[in-house]
Amino acid sequence: SAARDDISKLRNTLRFLLGNLTGFNPETDSVPVKNMYVIDQYMLHLIQDFATKITDSYKQYDFGKVVRLLKAFYTRELSSFYFSIVKDRLYCENEKDPKRRSCQTALAEILDVLVRAFAPILPHLAEEVFQHIPYVTEPKSVFRTGWINTSSIWKKPGLEEAVESACAMRDSFLGSIPGKNAAEYEVIIVIEPGLLFEIMEMLQAEETSSTSQLNELMMASQTTLLAQEPRERTAGDIELTGTFVINLEGGDIREESSYKVIVVPTAREKCPRCWKHTSETADALCPRCAEVIGAK
Repeated sequence: SAARDDISKLRNTLRFLLGNLTGFNPETDSVPVKNMYVIDQYMLHLIQDFATKITDSYKQYDFGKVVRLLKAFYTRELSSFYFSIVKDRLYCENEKDPKRRSCQTALAEILDVLVRAFAPILPHLAEEVFQHIPYVTEPKSVFRTGWINTSSIWKKPGLEEAVESACAMRDSFLGSIPGKNAAEYEVIIVIEPGLLFEIMEMLQAEETSSTSQLNELMMASQTTLLAQEPRERTAGDIELTGTFVINLEGGDIREESSYKVIVVPTAREKCPRCWKHTSETADALCPRCAEVIGAK
């Protein structure tokens, strides 16, 4: 039945969260919000909005809406968006790397809110998950620990704009290579100097990177951020254009910027460890993986 499918998708989401929180202790390993990856901070805000909507729906006894919100959140925001982006960081970075801890900090918060959100309608599943959270001490019951805690968290100015504009570019990039592996391409983003360019620099300070927060979002071999058209172009590049409107300070600052996304097949080889196309030669580890392995 459809309901059974939904619950098995929810269980897969919970399994991903629990599995990736192994070895994480929120008391000692959490990263302060302001030091977290931009996308991780963004997820904290999404989970907060979700918690508020869920709480309102329960207050109105609208359980159908609770189910709809829940399903939309774990399929759209988690499985197909956030999890696909952070897998590499979770699986391939050093276990205690702050980059990985930043993601786990967000996952712990997501798990906490998610379990409480469905506890009233799926009590057995909620209890089962609670028993398996690696760091939960007494009381080991979700029903003894109160409702969702939605204290508002500090919000980095431009946070949503950075992620949402990067996602718009990501969507046009992924849409231009249907059925292909994003890691086999590099992306060149051209934005005229201005607010959008400065906001994108939150995600990537250097011109070209295969390890920046922007490239993690793009899931490409590498991403280059330019304020003007590249001098050299190759035949067969895919060129996509778009505009993004930025509203800051409650609408006091409003700027529309156009951007261009140029998609080029990468010349790099596939790293045998992380499977990203970031190695100089075939069968060689990429610089990031070589560093992680060397540190062990």
